[in-house]
Amino acid sequence: MYEKMLEEARLQNIFIIENYKFKSDCKGLIHNDVIGLSDKIRTNKERSCVLAEELGHYYMNTGDILNPKDLNNSKQEHMGRIYAYNRLIGLMGIVKAYEAGCQNKYEIAEYLNVTEEFLSDAISAYKSKYGIYTTIDNYTIYFIPSLGVMKLL
Repeated sequence: MYEKMLEEARLQNIFIIENYKFKSDCKGLIHNDVIGLSDKIRTNKERSCVLAEELGHYYMNTGDILNPKDLNNSKQEHMGRIYAYNRLIGLMGIVKAYEAGCQNKYEIAEYLNVTEEFLSDAISAYKSKYGIYTTIDNYTIYFIPSLGVMKLL
């Protein structure tokens, strides 16, 4: 997925700087059509998660959103993350992981090729959006008390 997103960025004339040495703990940052990815990112799986979010900011946001105390910036940060969650996981990704026999978050994250932290954050975001559960196609996905998928007959 990482290579696919790099190619997408290239086609959109977005320049990617890999292994950028940020002065903070920042993992990724976008400015206009340039995305910097931290030199502290060790795996392509994590790079995919960070790049997906930065692409989300590119496609969905405008302007400087570095000040997290600004409510509008916080909303735009959230939009970038939701874009990344939906792109790399999505509700159907959870269903497909269930159908593939995944039994826990580690297996789901491996199946979807995302980090466990990214998956957990996505599940929290989906829980905030949908509440206890949501239904998609012939499946009900439960978020409370924990992640679970049930196929409807």
